[in-house]
Amino acid sequence: MNHVRLEYLNEKSKVSSEMETEKVVSEMEELPKTIMRRVVKDKLNECSPDTDITVNKDSLLAFSESAPIFIHYLSATANDICKESKRQTINADDVLKAIEEIDFPEFVGPLKASLDDIVGNKAICEYRRKICYKREI
Repeated sequence: MNHVRLEYLNEKSKVSSEMETEKVVSEMEELPKTIMRRVVKDKLNECSPDTDITVNKDSLLAFSESAPIFIHYLSATANDICKESKRQTINADDVLKAIEEIDFPEFVGPLKASLDDIVGNKAICEYRRKICYKREI
């Protein structure tokens, strides 16, 4: 009898553990709601600066749920491009090609410019860090 009860408790523990793991994974995939709200509101204000558009809770939830789906789709497409090139590491060019492949070519230019700015800023920061380090020595 105790053996059956132990098996039941072990199974219950496994299910609970699996549910906790799923919850952690799902929470990790969730984008912070405050950031989502800010991104959506900023973009809407940019698109129509004359009107104050409000975003209700359901639409914000829809944005929050669709963003990770888009990221998964883009990641899978970039992964396919990477594998076709017989590589195991996805690089920025793979992501840019994936964006074109999933029919968003209008985003490639702005994204590339943004990436170039980020890389340039990192290079400047690294250069400044080296100069400061040399001065300390």
